[in-house]
Amino acid sequence: MLRHRFTAEDFHRMHEAGILPEDARVELVEGEIVAMSPIGKKHAYVLNTLVDLLSPLRGQAVLSIQNPLVLGPVTEVYPDLALLKPPRTRYRDRLPEGEDVLLLVEVADTSLDYDLTVKLPLYAKAGIPEVWVVDLARDRVHVFRRPAGEGYGEREALEGGELEVLGLKVPVKEVLP
Repeated sequence: MLRHRFTAEDFHRMHEAGILPEDARVELVEGEIVAMSPIGKKHAYVLNTLVDLLSPLRGQAVLSIQNPLVLGPVTEVYPDLALLKPPRTRYRDRLPEGEDVLLLVEVADTSLDYDLTVKLPLYAKAGIPEVWVVDLARDRVHVFRRPAGEGYGEREALEGGELEVLGLKVPVKEVLP
């Protein structure tokens, strides 16, 4: 099978030329254009809940919702939510990169396996310090900290208790639908 690998620059040119429509739900993963899962009701609810719960961090972090994140010359993903280093003006002329991320969140309904086996190693490799994967099928939040190579040194699955980021405590039960 013949495959053509794309760079992030190619990916942007395809969007600009209309080859990939502006509303196309695709991302660039290791040079391949990959369709993203559709967003269902639970997914949308959890993402809106996270925005509400994390909004007190405005000023300490930039909330970026389903926006591009560059993880290298051939990878540009669209995580559900990222808390980025402030100020927001630092992203006026460039897209955020892995080193800009304080926390990254993926909401997974049907995409859990993909998020854990494909995207999580990319996040670790990019040095993203903390990732939460909200598992809608099992009502838990997978937490990953201390990136090392293509994995994380610390990982836990929470069904209760609290998540914490930048001193803000977030009850796990409030994140889950």
